[in-house]
Amino acid sequence: MAISSDIIRGHIDTIILAQLMKGDSYGYEINKTVRQLTGDRFELKEATLYSAFRRLEEAGSISSYWGSNDSGARRRYYCISVKGRMEVQRQLQNWRETKDILDRLLETGDEHHEE
Repeated sequence: MAISSDIIRGHIDTIILAQLMKGDSYGYEINKTVRQLTGDRFELKEATLYSAFRRLEEAGSISSYWGSNDSGARRRYYCISVKGRMEVQRQLQNWRETKDILDRLLETGDEHHEE
């Protein structure tokens, strides 16, 4: 079953921030992790990913720096700021509350009955 990108679209910034909570990273690595964590059911389009990086950097939630190019091409790394850490915690709480509400509203009581 494919994951609806419409449902995930509003959470792209939070997904990126959550990944950066684990440590500094760069675009390709974050997208690879997203694909792995979702069993290849979801991936971030490059334009979406870099638009989000720009938006998050302008908001002060992340900062970026160029990594050393010892192993080839230089990579732009992103790191989460204190503001970004606070934002991801706020968004995770919002997600938990939203998920709880949707679980309650969408439960039909007949999950065990197949037609």
